Amino acid sequence: MSTLQELLEYQKADGELRKIEQELAASDARKKSLQARNFIKNAESRIAAQDKRALELKALRDELIARVDETAKAIAEYADIDEIVEGGGDVSFYKKNAQQLSERLRAVKAELARLTAEVESLTAEYKKMMEQGKQMNRQYKEYAEKYKEVQASRAKEVAAINARLEEIGKNIPSEILEKYKQKRREKIFPVLVPLSGDMCVCGMDLPLAQRGRLAGGNVIECENCHRFIYKA
Repeated sequence: MSTLQELLEYQKADGELRKIEQELAASDARKKSLQARNFIKNAESRIAAQDKRALELKALRDELIARVDETAKAIAEYADIDEIVEGGGDVSFYKKNAQQLSERLRAVKAELARLTAEVESLTAEYKKMMEQGKQMNRQYKEYAEKYKEVQASRAKEVAAINARLEEIGKNIPSEILEKYKQKRREKIFPVLVPLSGDMCVCGMDLPLAQRGRLAGGNVIECENCHRFIYKA
């Protein structure tokens, strides 16, 4: 049997393996386990970001509380304003200062209220995410086990096909077989395709010189899709 025939036989068996792989990949167990795993992975980065924001908010809150206390103390100094005025103080000056301090206090308290609301929202979101994380952890464990069972149910088929591939592969030059396997890893399938007129199946025109190299069961590589082309 020629190398081309061996390659085509190899690809035929490989196609059976690929079909099983696609069926396993499309299984509900795999989809749900991947969904849970992706959620967990994304949740980790989101929780890290929330932790960072929580520290920032705490620092801002502490700063605002300090400003509230400072402003409140400044306002308290005007508690004896009547005595200050009786002592000859400028009433308009003290009233203006007291008003400015009161406005500053209102502004700081409003900012503190906004910050508190953000903290509460962040806390609620954090709790929700942690709960979802627990659910997704349970889902991942459950469906990962189910996927293992699905894989196990096809294990004998997969082993038999791999044994056939290994046997056929012994008759194929190692450098050619390795190129085939590399293309397979790159999700190229079928790897070998027949010449279609003067073109590859992907629509790439092949020069006459290239087509001439197909004589005698040789194969060439398409520069566009990287498949092996043979002449049927």
